Formats: sequence, C-alpha cells, structure tokens
Amino acid sequence: MTMPMSDPNPWAAAMNNMGMPPIGMTGQPLIPDFDPNLGMMAGITPINPMMPGLGIVPAPVSQDVPVMKEIIHCKSCTLFPPNPNLPPPATRERPPGCKTVFVGGLPENATEQLIMEVFGQCGDITAIRKSKKNFCHIRFAEEGTVDKALFLSGYRIRLGSSTDKKDTGRLHVDFAQARDDLYEWECRQRMLAREERHRRRMEEDRLRPPSPPPIVHYSEHECSQLGDKIKDDGKFPEAVRVLLTWLERGEVNRRNANNFYSMIQSSNSHIRRLIGEKSQHEKEMEEAKDKFKTALAGIVAQFEQIVSVFQAASKQKAWDHFSKAQRKNLDMWRKQVEEIRNMHNEQLMGIRREEEMEMSDDDMEDVPDSKDSEDSGVSQAEALKEENDSLRCQLDAYRNEVELLKQEQGKNQPARSEEDRTHSQQLSFLQQALQGMQKQLLKMREELKQRESELEKSLEDKRQLKSQVQNLKEGLQKLQSTHTMQVRIISTFLHVHPFGASIEYICSYLQRLDTKINPGEVEALLSRLPCTFRQELTGVGASLEKRWNFCGFEGIKST
Repeated sequence: MTMPMSDPNPWAAAMNNMGMPPIGMTGQPLIPDFDPNLGMMAGITPINPMMPGLGIVPAPVSQDVPVMKEIIHCKSCTLFPPNPNLPPPATRERPPGCKTVFVGGLPENATEQLIMEVFGQCGDITAIRKSKKNFCHIRFAEEGTVDKALFLSGYRIRLGSSTDKKDTGRLHVDFAQARDDLYEWECRQRMLAREERHRRRMEEDRLRPPSPPPIVHYSEHECSQLGDKIKDDGKFPEAVRVLLTWLERGEVNRRNANNFYSMIQSSNSHIRRLIGEKSQHEKEMEEAKDKFKTALAGIVAQFEQIVSVFQAASKQKAWDHFSKAQRKNLDMWRKQVEEIRNMHNEQLMGIRREEEMEMSDDDMEDVPDSKDSEDSGVSQAEALKEENDSLRCQLDAYRNEVELLKQEQGKNQPARSEEDRTHSQQLSFLQQALQGMQKQLLKMREELKQRESELEKSLEDKRQLKSQVQNLKEGLQKLQSTHTMQVRIISTFLHVHPFGASIEYICSYLQRLDTKINPGEVEALLSRLPCTFRQELTGVGASLEKRWNFCGFEGIKST
C-alpha cells in the first residue's frame, strides 16, 4: 500500500520514538541524515490505513517479497509495525471453524472500547472477553476476519502520545479454541453431510432400475390365459415366473388342483425342447472348434512359408547382396516371425494333445457300461422320476375327487337309492384305481432304486478303472524315463571304455547309482538297442568273455 507523503519526517519521528530506525516500505532509509532527537511535527494529518477503502491486510504478494507493515493511526491510539527483519510471530494450529482470537500484550490501561476501536475495523465483533492480566478473547461474526486480526500480531500499541509503560504494549494475536466455534462448525458439517446424503439418495433413486410389474392374483380367467402362455415357447419364461409366484403364495386348493397340475405338466413338456436346444448348441460349438482348428492349421502353414522365405534370404547367395541396415531388419523380422510361429504351433499342438487324450481315454475304457450306456441310464432314471411324480400327482387328484364325492354324499343323504348305488360304484372303481396306481407307484420306485444302484455301481467301476489307467500311465512314464537315463549312463560308460566291458562290470557301475538294478534287466535293455550297443566275444578257451561295446557313432563315422 502506497501513500503520498510530502514530508517523510513525521513517519521517521514516530518510528524513532519506538526505538526503530526510520525505514520505508522498500526497506530504504526515509531520510539519510535524520536527526534522532527530532520529535513529532505538527501540521501533518496522518493517513489511517484502516479507513474505508483501505484494508489493514495488504494485497497478496509473492512469497519471495516480504510484506511491509506501516503505522496505523486510530482515534485514541497508534499502532507501530514490528521490525521487518524479525521472523514472523508464531501461531498455533488453526482449530476447525475458528472465529475467536487471543490477543495478548495489551496495555494495562486498555479498555474494551479501545479493543473495539482497534479490532472492530477487521470485521463485525460479537463478543469481547477481557481479562485483568492484559489479554482478551475476541469472537468475530465470520471466519475470514480472523486472518485480518492476525495481521496485527507483533504491532506495538501506544495510547495517545503517552510514553508511560502502562499505556504501551506489544500485541500478540493467535487462534483461540472456543466451544461455540466448534459447535457451529460441527453443525455446519452435519448439515453438509445431510445434504450430501440427500444428493446421493436422489442420484441412487434416479439410477435405480424400475421395479418389475406386479404379479396378478389367481383367477379362472388368468389361469386359462397362463396355460396358453406356458405352451408358447416365447412367453414361457414370463409365464413360469407367474406360476411360481402363485405356488409360493399358496393359491393351490382342492378345487383348482387339476388346473395347476395341467400347468405344471405343460411346464414339464418344455424339458425335451430345452435338451434339444442344448444339444444343438453343443453341436455348433464342436463345429466352431473344428473350424478354428482348420483355420489355425492354415495360419501355421503360412507362417512356415514366411519362415522359409527368411531362411532362404539368410543364405549366403542372397545375404551378401543386402546392406547392413537391411540385414538387421531381416534378422529382426525373422526372429519375430519365428516367435509367433512357435506360439501358434504350441496352441495347435495343445488342441491335438487334448483330442488324443480324449481318444485314448475312450479306447482304454473296457467297461461294459460305456458313456452312452451311462447317459441312457441317467436319462432312464430321470424318466422314471418324472413318471413317478406324474403318478403321484394323479393319485393326489384321485384322492381329492374321492373326498369331494364323500362330502357330496354326506350332504345329499335323502337322495334316491339309485344315485347312492352309482356313487358307491364310482367309489369302488376309484378305490380299485387307487390301489392299482399305488402298486404301480411302488413298482416304479423299486425299479428306480435298482437303476440308481446300478448307475452308482457303474460310476464307481469307471472311477476305479480311470485310477488304474492313470497309475499305469505314470508307471510307464517312470519306466521310460528310467530306461532313458540308464541308456545315457551306459553309453557314456562304454564310450570311455573303447575295448568294451562285461555285463557285471556295467552293473557294478550302475548299482552305485541305484541298488535295485540287476544284470538281467541291463542285458535285456542292451539287447533291445542293437544299433547303439554290440556284444563281442574276446579271449580263447577258458578265458572266453562276453564284452559289450558302444557302436552308436560308427554309422556317423562311415557316412
């Protein structure tokens, strides 16, 4: 803040009275040859920096440039700025929602009116709590005015023109923690949290999908329409949902049991359609697999051709005609193509290995009940279960009819004897039908249990055979690896014995590695590889001895 001054002597005299050298805003001396004994000069009206239009807090400036504080004149006191070379006054951490400041270092003769005069120009003051020990607490109406009050920290205050010690002091302004400020801040935070929750709830309500339409209640009209919908393949899922809701609500009773049975039976008829759709999708998946395998084989063949092109270009006939940069690019491209080719080869070989493993599993299974028989057994068991359920539903329906007839017979006792006879005949027929159905139901249950036991037995046999086959595979792999290692060791041993070695000598060497090896197994292994090992007879008469020689490299030497 700049102020026009025709004569800097009054400012210099005021700063000199406080024991400070006369320094301007830029840090330069106001008067080079200033007389320290010069007092305040009359006739110059001081400019109050806190007057309307001028704020005591300066405009924000860069942190590299220090803020220059100047003298503040009030009606009954004068505030002198601190030494700009001193460090800024220390302050405590600002409490949340702070509107109260602590002011220390007040003159002993300071009054609330003086405090209101000095700090009232920072903002509206709601309360002043003054102590007898030269400090007070000031609560402002807004949080922003606290920063303006902190700007006065470090100023020296003087009442009027008195130099008495009781009329002077050094102000220290700091944040103060008040319960009223904390309560208002918490209330404001709770209000903001409520607004945020309300906003989120409104957003969730806006983004929530609409509720499904309500399910109608059961009636004869709705039941007939639902029966037609269940038979339709396109409306079947929606109709089944309605039927399930009715069953869960308990809409079934003796009068509408037949209607529900017919709807359940219609739902059951869709099983064959679903199984057919599943088999169709499985067939399409197998066709897609075959198509993918064929296309992958073609891609791998084209990669092989590209690799062959790069290999032909790498030969000396063509390689010498390329420049150094071209050779570098060709080499880099060849490596990339080989990596891609190997990756696709591994993928294709993995598909073929899976197919071979599936074929080998099918070939090695000698169980009389094959996979088809198991599937047929499962389907028969499911068919028996469905038939059992249908018979049970029919039996319940007959029982309901019998009970209804009994009730009607009890109500119509004074009816004619002929009607009684017909009812009794119907009852006897129904009882016979019930007995037959019960016998058939028991028979079907026994057959179902027998089929289930046979199916479990066949599954157990299949698991045992799979475990045996797996054990045989592991034993065969282990035996092959053992024989391969023995052949490598024997080849190395005989290669360093050019005149051959007897079978006992070879076995004694191998038994150092594995004590379970016997000469018979080693001799049988050597006899199976005539192109690698050859048996020769050395010595004459009683000293005749059989020796085994390594001949694996003789074919290479002859070529």
